[in-house]
Parts: sequence; structure tokens; C-alpha cells
Amino acid sequence: MKITDVRVVVVQNPGRTFVNVLVDTDEGVTGLGEAGLQRRWKGIQGAIEHIKQWLVGEDPSRIEYLWQRLFRGGFYPGDRLIGSVISGIDIALWDIRGQVLGVPVYDLLGGRSRDRVECFMQPGYLPNQQQHAQDDLLKSVTVDGDLEATVDLARRCLESGHRFFRLGPNKTRDHFEPREAVRRLIAQLKAVRSALGDSLELMVDLHARLDPADAIWFCKEIEPLGLYAVEDPIRSEHHEGYRRIRNQTNVPLAAGEQWANKWEFAMAIEEEWVDFVRVDVCIAGGITEAKKIAAMAETHLIRTLFHNPLGPVCTAASLHLDIACSNSGPQEVLFPPDVTLPDVYDCDFELSGSDMSLPVCPGIGVRIDLEKAKKYPGEMTEPPHYHRSDGSFTNY
Repeated sequence: MKITDVRVVVVQNPGRTFVNVLVDTDEGVTGLGEAGLQRRWKGIQGAIEHIKQWLVGEDPSRIEYLWQRLFRGGFYPGDRLIGSVISGIDIALWDIRGQVLGVPVYDLLGGRSRDRVECFMQPGYLPNQQQHAQDDLLKSVTVDGDLEATVDLARRCLESGHRFFRLGPNKTRDHFEPREAVRRLIAQLKAVRSALGDSLELMVDLHARLDPADAIWFCKEIEPLGLYAVEDPIRSEHHEGYRRIRNQTNVPLAAGEQWANKWEFAMAIEEEWVDFVRVDVCIAGGITEAKKIAAMAETHLIRTLFHNPLGPVCTAASLHLDIACSNSGPQEVLFPPDVTLPDVYDCDFELSGSDMSLPVCPGIGVRIDLEKAKKYPGEMTEPPHYHRSDGSFTNY
């Protein structure tokens, strides 16, 4: 079997662009992957045009060999852009291998290590039919920091069968003042814990928006609340900032959604600065690299918390790793497979309450209808560009 083509099919979902990568073979088997950096998908297309000049004609079963060539073959090591390209191709290669051998991908990774995969969502993405009716409630929570609305949303989350409730710091369309937002977030978390007790695990995603001093202050303030995890409190470029936070606080820390390979995770794992590694399988080198990072973390009793802001393919790839890795934590799902463009994506798994079912079909368990995908052409989108009150730029 030989690779005959590598294609990019961009699909626009409300709120997200899904960058599908298809690897075709001369035996009619096509693998499906997904690349990260979804708002820079033209860069991914361009990189694949270069890479496929040598990739076409290769044996798709040589997954590790091809990963090494993809990562090291351009002289410069793979970064987030090339890492996203590698991820899309790598996931597709595992999909091909599973289809050829007639088994789901997790069987190729060592088999099933658990019976179910528990998931968590961001409140703004809770999959229910009353979502549009909650728009005002969500605005009150995410923008205004309204305490009563926050408790109401947390209660709805619990009643919907979810064990985890995650919040982020408040912001307006283009304004974010860190200390102001953090004060509101602290009050929201305290209100939920006071109203609902320990019935929910509380999580926070800080989106790398704080400097170490503010992150330490925040973490100390919420220590009595017993949070499950505080995600990405500081800029991802400053790895060693986690040493400072770890030395001065006791909250469980999660980091890594912007890190591109095992080397960027190594210090945080070896020095045990974090409790969870937030590997993004569609940026950090696909299933091949994510499995290695999970194994590195396991040697330090650190769990995974796979980052999944993308579509059904990213969800599927993460799900197979969750099933196979013994140190997997709960799985992030923002766009549930059963309600995300179901005319385009046929998924062999579904979300029920907070549990994801285990796929049984060969490969990753997702098929794409290319004709239906044409109804949702990719768009050029930008994330919010936030500024502080003095006009200086700050992180999304």
C-alpha cells in the first residue's frame, strides 16, 4: 500500500473551523485526521503542499518513521504550524492502519484500559436544546460575572448529568483587565461552592492571561475551594513560571495546550510543576506524540487532560488515547459528536450525560461526507483581540 495524495478539507462549524486532513492510498483506503491552529488553515494547506511532494509514494503503515521525517525533515524542528500538519497526517495514518487491520485505533495502542471516558464541557457549549434560550444567562456569567446566574448555570450543569463545572475569567468583546476579571472569577467560584457544596468538581481555564504574580494571588485565594484543576494560568512561552507558581501555591495545575511536542512538556513533567498535561493531539504531533507525552507523564504520576477545542476528529483521536492510556483524566468536549454537523460527520461514538461511548469501528471511528462538507466552506476567522484599559495588548 502506498500514499497517493494528502488533501485538506476545511469545514466551517458555528464558532470553529475544522481543518480535516485526508490521506489517500492506492488500495482505496482513506485516513481522516484533523489539524490544529484552525484560524491559520491556509498556512496548513501550504505546508501540506510542500510536504506531500515526498510523502506521496510512502508506505502509510510506517507511522513512526514518517513522523520522524515530518518533524525533522525540514531542518527546522516542527513548531505549532508544522506540528498541526504532522498531527493531521499522523491521525489519518493511524486511521488507515486501524481500517486495514479491522480494529479501532485504541486496540493498536495497547487495548482498552477503561470501560468509559468521562467528559467535561465549558458552560457556553453545554449540548442541550435550550442553549439559545440561555444566551442571556451565559452572557451574565461570562461577561458580567453575575453570581446568581453563575450558580443557576452550575445547577443546570449538575442536573444535566455533568460532574465538572468549568469557568474562565470574564471579558468583554475586546477588553480584558486581569485583576478585575480575577476578582469576579473568585467570587463566582465561591458562590458555586457555597450553593452546591461538593456536588460539582470546579475547574478554571485562565487561557494564559495572567502573569505569575497574579496567578499566584488567584491560586492562593481559591485554595480553600478544592478546585479540580487550574488550567494555563500564564503564558505558555514561560515554562519556568510554573516552578514559581508550584512553589508558592497548592492548587492542581494543568498546562500544555499550546506546547507543540514532547520536548516542550519535558521540564514541566520532570520537575513536577503540573498535575495534568494539556496535550492537544491536533497540535502536538498527533496520536504518536501524544502517547509518548502521556507515557512521560505517567512516570511522574501526572495525568492527561487532553485539550480538545475542535471537531469530531480531534474528539475521536483524543478518545482513543483516553481509552488506551492508564493515566487519562476527564476529556474536554466542546462540540459533541452527535450534534456537531451530523450531516457531515458520521461518528461511531456519542456523548450521554458526561460519558462518551467507546468506538468499535475500525480506525478512529469517524467518516466524513465530502459532498455535504461543501455546504460549509471554511472561513477566515480571528479570535478576539483583547486589550487592557490602558490600550496595551493582552492574551486571548
